[in-house]
Amino acid sequence: MNMKILSRDFTPKELAMLSVLGLLLFVLAYYRFFYVPCTAAVEQAEMRRDTLQTELAVARSKEAKLKRMQEELDGLGELSEASRMGSYNNSEAELHLLNSVLESAGDYFVSFSTVTRDGDQIRRNFKLQFTATTFEQAKQIITELTKSEYRCLLGDVQYSTASRLRNGQQAERKITVNATATFFETMFDGVADAGLPEG
Repeated sequence: MNMKILSRDFTPKELAMLSVLGLLLFVLAYYRFFYVPCTAAVEQAEMRRDTLQTELAVARSKEAKLKRMQEELDGLGELSEASRMGSYNNSEAELHLLNSVLESAGDYFVSFSTVTRDGDQIRRNFKLQFTATTFEQAKQIITELTKSEYRCLLGDVQYSTASRLRNGQQAERKITVNATATFFETMFDGVADAGLPEG
């Protein structure tokens, strides 16, 4: 039995419909297999870009902060030159330091006032008077105190000079220095005693 293959020419209307259908299939395929993946890839790239920009801003902020910290550290100088707060009660070490620094002075007098406390920070205020024969000597003593191992802050510093005549000629000059100062201590590793006020 022979099968007869039916064939005929498409009408212009059918050709137009097939063209529209083919074009529609092409648009759908383009949308599904090209436009959607490309759009998703672009969105992911934009999200990744935004994330990287945020990370870059954070990194730049950290870099600026580290740079500021390094500048502060550089401004402090060597750690060996930095003073520290001794633990309470550090009065014996502070007295030893004063005696050592003032050893070169002619005469000296130190008077401590009551210890004050602000939380864990202790202040040991004192008045200091010493004599020197030159301004350089007086300056050296003050410098050694302010740059000593233990944190010491000098306040009001005043001086006066006097000269003594010997055989009608100026023989000796005496410079008297008066100052207020404070040693700072901490309660870290410190042991409270009866002389320590409540914090």
